[in-house]
Amino acid sequence: MEQDTAKSIFESREQTSYIDLNRSGSGLLEIVTEPDLESPDEAAEYVRTLQATLRAVGASDGNMETGSLRCDVNVSIHRPGEPFGTRCEIKNLNSVRYMVAAINHEIERQKALLVTSQPVAQETRGFDHHRWETFKLRSKEDAPDYRYMPDPNLGVLDIDPAEILHVQQTLPLLPEAFRAGLIEKYEPQGVTQDDIDVLIGLDASRTIPFDGEEEIRLDDEVLPEITATAYFEKVVDNGRRDPKTVINWILNSLLGHLASQEKTFASNHLSVHQLGGMIDMVASKELTGPSAKLVLRHILSNPPSSASVRQLAVDMNLISMTASSSRTGIEPDLSEICRRVIKAMPSEVAALQAGHRNVVNKLVGGVMKETRGRADANTTRSTILSLLNL
Repeated sequence: MEQDTAKSIFESREQTSYIDLNRSGSGLLEIVTEPDLESPDEAAEYVRTLQATLRAVGASDGNMETGSLRCDVNVSIHRPGEPFGTRCEIKNLNSVRYMVAAINHEIERQKALLVTSQPVAQETRGFDHHRWETFKLRSKEDAPDYRYMPDPNLGVLDIDPAEILHVQQTLPLLPEAFRAGLIEKYEPQGVTQDDIDVLIGLDASRTIPFDGEEEIRLDDEVLPEITATAYFEKVVDNGRRDPKTVINWILNSLLGHLASQEKTFASNHLSVHQLGGMIDMVASKELTGPSAKLVLRHILSNPPSSASVRQLAVDMNLISMTASSSRTGIEPDLSEICRRVIKAMPSEVAALQAGHRNVVNKLVGGVMKETRGRADANTTRSTILSLLNL
């Protein structure tokens, strides 16, 4: 652990370095590995796993782009069975993508030197993300880069073993165990490992609470920020709803609409109760799939509200024709609408009667357009075929 002194900013166009002192005194945690990583891919996987672990325990959000995490990479090459080569350190890499590119370039640079019998100088290098290559910052030569000495003003940090044991016993599940638990629980119900990986990945941008902050309640009508996996499991509601159906709604419909608004899951204000109610109404045929997506779009496009999905569907006149007709008796009969569409599309009807069965989809589309998606597609299809004696 150490305190940050300042942040250096290199302006490549002006070839000038600036010093930002606003970070002075910020606490830093440095994690150093043994030289065990043998490829850029291994290094990338290590950093991603470290990010997930830091997020899981609440130590950091691990976002490299915003400066919460930086990587310094030491690269050396050698033939199998020979000692390690001379290492070069690449400083302040702020994304996994840049880190992989920097390692790849440095490997090739050192190879080119060694095959021509030139020595690799021990030095500190930077990475130019415009040219995608490393460049020399300073030489380390044989002198130590740092000179450590005891500071008499710093006391000994003595942590009670009981405190360490308490922290160990109260740690949340770490990412690998958490992922394995989700797979074991939901894969038999149709949720794929890819689905789970996408769900876990949604939490990368979430805000990490400080130590001591209260847990966020999951039963609030309008959700504060919670993890995507907690959101998913709350909607599934201990098996009351089909997990595969829930994951499809989250990953396809919900994320699709958020992406169209250039938002992330962290800004989602569709509550657990609203999404659960939407899925229930589709399952009971009170809402069609297209109508439910209109309600979802409406919720996400307006300020957060605790209004129920049912009330919104009624206000937007989106209750399915079958459900609405059974309650009021004043809805136009589906058969009547199908007859109008059949009369308005004679060429499609002729093609269908001539054996081109796929043309029925155009007729179904006509009905769906007239009913604004409130008619059930399967019921509409069977009604059209029945009216045409097919």
